[in-house]
Amino acid sequence: MPAQIISGNEVAKQIREELKQEIAELKAKHNVVPGLVTVLVGADPASQVYVGGKEKTSKELGIYSERYDLPEKTTQKELIALIKKLNKNPKIHGILVQLPLPKHINETEVLYVIDPKKDVDGFHPVNVGKLMIGEPDFLPCTPHGIQQLLIRSGVKTDGAEVVVVGRSNIVGKPIANIMLQKKKGANATVTICHTATRDMAFHTRRADILIVAVGRPKAITADMVKEGVVVIDVGVNEIGKTADGKRILVGDVDFEAVKEKAKAITPVPGGVGPMTITMLMVNTVRAAKLAAGLV
Repeated sequence: MPAQIISGNEVAKQIREELKQEIAELKAKHNVVPGLVTVLVGADPASQVYVGGKEKTSKELGIYSERYDLPEKTTQKELIALIKKLNKNPKIHGILVQLPLPKHINETEVLYVIDPKKDVDGFHPVNVGKLMIGEPDFLPCTPHGIQQLLIRSGVKTDGAEVVVVGRSNIVGKPIANIMLQKKKGANATVTICHTATRDMAFHTRRADILIVAVGRPKAITADMVKEGVVVIDVGVNEIGKTADGKRILVGDVDFEAVKEKAKAITPVPGGVGPMTITMLMVNTVRAAKLAAGLV
C-alpha cells in the first residue's frame, strides 16, 4: 500500500486560515494587532527570499510587519542597538533576526539580546529552558511545525519509538525535547543519532517515527527503515539544476525508495518547509496575546 503523503502545504494552509480568524478576533475584541519585525544584515539571496516570504505571509494574515535591511558592514554594536530599540517598541511583539549573520557578528551574543517575550524563533536560552521543563512560551518554528504535521495527520505518538537523526540546536535537540514531553502529540520514547552514532541503521530501523535533519542528500535509504514507519524529512539539498535553470531539491531521505516501506512520509519540497514560516506566525500571535495578558 503506498505511503500517505504528509503535505506541509495543506497543513500550513489550514493553520493559516485558523490564524486569520484569531487575528481578526484579537483586533475586533481587544484592539490587539500582532506585530513582527524582520532584520536582515547583508544581501544573501536565500535570506532575502526567506525574509520576503515572512513579510508576505504577515500581510496576508493581518499581522503588522516591519523590515530592516542593513548593509553587510553593519557592526555588532549597531545591530544590538537596533534590537534593544525594538525590544521597547510596543507595536512589535516578535523580533526575528535572519541567520546566518556576517562572520564579523557573533550570532549568539545578538540572539541573547532579544527580549525572550519577543523571541518568536524560540532560540533564547530562557525559551530553550522553558521548553526543557515543559512550560514553553514559544516552541522553535521548525520543530513545532513537525509536531503539528504529526498531530494533524493523525499519527499516534504516545509511547512511540521516535528516532531523531541530527542534533542541531535549531531542529534535532528541540524536536527531541518536544517529543519527550508528557503532552498531546508527544509522550514518546526518543533516541537521538548523530555523526558519532555507531550502527545508525540499527537505531533507525527501530523507529515508529523517524525525523531526519542532517543536511545530506538521501542519507536515509530504504534498508535503514522498517515497514510502516512514519518519516519526517527536514532536509532540503540542491543536487543540481534543470535545463531551464530550476533548482533540483531532494531531502535527507531517499524518498522514492523509502515511501514504498513507509506508512506516511513528507515530500521535499512541500513537506516541513511550508510549516516553518507558518509556525513563526503562530508564535507572533501568541507573543501579542502574552503582551496583552490574554494567555
